[in-house]
Amino acid sequence: MKRIMPFMLLLAALVVPDGIFAQRKVTVKLASPVPENTPWGAALNRMSSEWDRVSNGNVELRVYHGGVAGAEEDVLRKLKMNQIQGAVFTSFGLNLITPEIITLSVPFLIRNDRELEVVLRALKPELEAKINEKGFYTLAWAKSGWVKIFSKAPVFVPADLKRQKVGTSPEAPEITQVFKSMGYQMVPITNADVLVSLNSGMVEAVYQSPVFIGGMQIFGITKHMASINLAPFMGGIILNQQAWQRIPDAYKAPITAVSQKIAAEIDASISRLETEAVRSMITYGLTVNQVSEEQAALWYGDMEKAMPTLLRTTFDQTIYRKIETILREHRSK
Repeated sequence: MKRIMPFMLLLAALVVPDGIFAQRKVTVKLASPVPENTPWGAALNRMSSEWDRVSNGNVELRVYHGGVAGAEEDVLRKLKMNQIQGAVFTSFGLNLITPEIITLSVPFLIRNDRELEVVLRALKPELEAKINEKGFYTLAWAKSGWVKIFSKAPVFVPADLKRQKVGTSPEAPEITQVFKSMGYQMVPITNADVLVSLNSGMVEAVYQSPVFIGGMQIFGITKHMASINLAPFMGGIILNQQAWQRIPDAYKAPITAVSQKIAAEIDASISRLETEAVRSMITYGLTVNQVSEEQAALWYGDMEKAMPTLLRTTFDQTIYRKIETILREHRSK
């Protein structure tokens, strides 16, 4: 019997490698469309270090920055095939998972940071559940600033923009359809082609993040920015369920906590960067056209007229009505 016992213990160690005797390292490959030398990139690198710390080195996060994994549609396909296990998606990418998400970006519906916070606090659990039902796990959300209108000629009211050809992302057909239905001249162009298209006159205006416009030096051509917020720009950190289930239960709560903490840091840094980008562009000749309350009402009214049709063809009616109710109650206080 004494001779048998060491053999039995060795056999147990070999057949139970994930139990008492060993802990297999879990590797999560995460794709991000954002360059590494940005606040998002730096934050994701910190997140990788934090995952390593809170999991005692048992869960590794490898970040693939700068869109090397492809466009958001390609990334989603790779996520489903488990070629990668996680991704940072914009509002457009999240919309590919579940179409209710794009309703957060209805133009001029949510108008400032406070309104966005109120809406997200109320609807995040429902939207996360819809994402998770599709075979994913929503690790964290981050606000990525506001989309603004940049143009060659000043824009104060809808009629000013309707006279100009507007560049729009081919990855956001819903938003393109919104503006087309309202009489705008929409021209699909990729982010990589924005500068060339503006220089050639193919487009005369774009709606984009001030951080993107500043980073690409586009404000040298689009010398005007309308002060009104067009829509919030969201980001989400998503894992597939295979990856989430492979992470040991003991590490799930701390990994979620540090990821959400870093997402909150991204919120703060993006807001600061946006302010700094606008201030810097003003120094180099950008004019911020201050839209008055009366002029803003024209934008809001234009959108309200289009909404009945858009709710039948483009946006989720149930989520839209919930957002509308939340905002009505918030604005009445």
